[in-house]
Amino acid sequence: MSVQNSDKALSRKQRLQEKQRRQLAVVDTVDKAEAKVRKAEVELAVAVAEAVQVFGDEQSASEGLDMPVEAIRRFLGMAEREAESVGNAVEVAGSS
Repeated sequence: MSVQNSDKALSRKQRLQEKQRRQLAVVDTVDKAEAKVRKAEVELAVAVAEAVQVFGDEQSASEGLDMPVEAIRRFLGMAEREAESVGNAVEVAGSS
């Protein structure tokens, strides 16, 4: 009798381990995808900032890119924060 109970317990344990393995794999996949999205957003923000410079102002860039001014401003803010964080990283590396 105890052999059957042991087999069932092992089977439950194996099922749980497999479920946890799949969950961790999914979490890892989502984490990697989020990192890619963040990188793409930063690249887009830098491109929008360059477009504002080329078009002359936010309104002209909005019209030229067919993008709402609010989105232009959001990307400009993102590009600014990214430049600041890169600047801070350079300062920290330079002070070492």
